[in-house]
Amino acid sequence: MYLEAAMTNERTRLDLTLYACRFRLHCIDAIHFADGKSGNILRGALGDVLRGLTCDPDCPGAKECPERYVCAYARLFEPTAWSPGPSGLSDLARPFVLRASHLDGKTLRPRAIFEFDLHLFDLEEAALLWLVRTFLEMARVGLGPRRGRVQVEAVWGLDASGDPVSLVFDGVDVTYPVVPPTIICSLEPSAEPVTRARVEFATPTELKANDEVVREPEFGVLFARIRDRVSRLRDLYGGGPLQIDFRGTAERAARVEMVSSRLEWRCAERRSSKTGLRHPVDGFVGEAEYAGDLAEFVPYLAAAYWSGVGKQTVWGKGAVKLVEVG
Repeated sequence: MYLEAAMTNERTRLDLTLYACRFRLHCIDAIHFADGKSGNILRGALGDVLRGLTCDPDCPGAKECPERYVCAYARLFEPTAWSPGPSGLSDLARPFVLRASHLDGKTLRPRAIFEFDLHLFDLEEAALLWLVRTFLEMARVGLGPRRGRVQVEAVWGLDASGDPVSLVFDGVDVTYPVVPPTIICSLEPSAEPVTRARVEFATPTELKANDEVVREPEFGVLFARIRDRVSRLRDLYGGGPLQIDFRGTAERAARVEMVSSRLEWRCAERRSSKTGLRHPVDGFVGEAEYAGDLAEFVPYLAAAYWSGVGKQTVWGKGAVKLVEVG
């Protein structure tokens, strides 16, 4: 684990804590964000530049590097468990997600301004400083297939409403201490009865149940994947795993019904810069409405806006918005 809770009572709290930041940049060169790939373009550039800033050219790779537990690149991009674990758990959840889908399909000319958000679950000051420094370096090395250069104009800390409220970087200097507002998503059950909820899947969302990709988000599957992701992020980056009755919540979630849906399946693919192989980045988008006893589940649906759910959340897949409850 990267962080250990300082006190036992911290592990009993039901919440997810994070920083949310908005990066504002302007284009030095023209940049094209392919449809459905804006987050992946930013993630790829971020990883490449950070590796260049932190890693020795002779490094055998993050998984074998003797410094992997303190290396900024390994911690942020290829976090690895201290010891071998079950299949799929040796590579740990990365401590951030990008929100840039509004850039999909856009071509930005030189001097154009654009913004994107980043949600960070590693609350150590160094993590955010490395991310800011990495985007500053893109004025030299660029991003995207044509390596279009960008200049960071400002980085803002966001509040729980998604509004910029504190300046982290003003285009010249970092504001110290680098502590954006901490967003605390309570996971305590709603005090009021909730019997209906409408959820928007704003970006392609890919969920699995019994090792099979599901085409519609039945509530039991959706809740289980959100719960597991939140618990994993807490376990890795602070707060400890969720102290809840996993079996009991799963049984109750299975009784919630999906009463309507307006979903479509989006197909896309990405090309790995490391291997040259192409990988699908599919998922469903649209809305689904659920009915049942939802009071204990609504906080998880709200937290999923910040954490994402399903596969490939780092570059923005699985962005869930709770748009209506009743």
